[in-house]
Parts: sequence; C-alpha cells; structure tokens
Amino acid sequence: MEIKVMHQIMEWNEDVSDQVKATLAQHQICMINVMGSPGAGKTSLIVALIKALRSEYRIGVIEGDIAGQIDAETIDALGIPVVQLDTDGACHIEAESVRHMLPMFSLEDLDVLIVENIGNLVCPAEFNIGEAFRVALLSVPEGDDKVHKYPLMFATSDAVVMHKYDMLPYFEFDDGRVEADARGVNPGVTVFRVSSRTGEGMDGLLAYLRARIDAVRAEQAGTKEENP
Repeated sequence: MEIKVMHQIMEWNEDVSDQVKATLAQHQICMINVMGSPGAGKTSLIVALIKALRSEYRIGVIEGDIAGQIDAETIDALGIPVVQLDTDGACHIEAESVRHMLPMFSLEDLDVLIVENIGNLVCPAEFNIGEAFRVALLSVPEGDDKVHKYPLMFATSDAVVMHKYDMLPYFEFDDGRVEADARGVNPGVTVFRVSSRTGEGMDGLLAYLRARIDAVRAEQAGTKEENP
C-alpha cells in the first residue's frame, strides 16, 4: 500500500510539473534546479552566477530551506527578486510549491529562474519541479564517494559541478573517480571543476549555462509562435 501511495504522489507531481513548464514557457523563462548537500556551496555558486549573468539575463531565485531565510537574504541583498520556501522539515521541493510561488514573481520581467533546492542528495532527485535542466553540486570536502552512494542525484542531472575545487590540495578527493562515476550513471552528463571563491572553472560553467538558457528560451519562443 505504501508503494502504491508513493506512486500516486509521483504521478501527481509530474502532472503539476508539466503545468509549471507550460507557465514558464509562456513567459520564456528558463528554470534551473540547483541541488546538492548542505554546505556544498549552492548559495555561493548562485551568487557568483548572478553576478556574472545579471547583465545578460533578468534573474529570479526560489530559495528552498527546511527553516530560516539566511540564503534568501543573501540573494535579496543583490537586488534580485527572491521568494523563500520553508518546507517545515520536508527534504525536497515539489512542483506544487513552485506552481504556487510563480505568481509571487513578475514573470514578464524574468528570463531565468534559479531554484536552490533543499540540501539533500536523495529526495530532490526524485521530484521534477518543472525545471529546464538540473545542476548537481558535489564539494571537495564532502568526499569522492558520493556519486557511488547517491547515484540517482547524478543520473538525473544535466551537469555536475565539483565545487570548492580550490580546496583539492587539502583533501583526499579523486576528481577523476567522481567524473568516471558520474559518467557511469549518466553518460551524457557535463562535468565542471569550479571554485566560486577563486573563479576557477567559472568561465566554462558560464558558457555552458548561457548555451542551455538560450536554447531553452529559443525553443519556448518557437513553441509559443506555433501555439499562440
């Protein structure tokens, strides 16, 4: 019975996810789902991305946390529209929450919506939220065994960012193993080695994001023309 209920929840989430995608497509907004463990540096990376891309795209952020709004305050200080989602203990964001939050933004004034998902390598991977693509973070201090332990997160992500890469000399972290493991569960994944603190690897990640964002928005525009 429990498995059946979970199956129904997942199907319902997929239906709502499709509704979110349709709303975003109507406004030509590319939504990016950023996932990773607590302390992986999701907010730090998002801040770095905003600073690099805000002159090219109008950006909004959904900040998901179990409690508190420290990360949302960090984004707000940049002058970026941000909505805080407190899950009150839930370990992931669902599409229904995103659907309810979209009207809190001025959608006609956005090109990109970044979602910082709950710090967790398990649950967020199971729930589509209407995103155009997913970016999974794995920081060097976490260890190089995480893809092996939590394969679904990396199997369902479009890009994997080995974050805090400037700390590589101080930890026993085999980045080659991480990349091999990631490609083992997801042959088409794109892998980056990045430090948002020093800027190492950011150029490659930014080029990737620009290409993905532009492709998504161009496809949305084409669909809109076909179905006015």
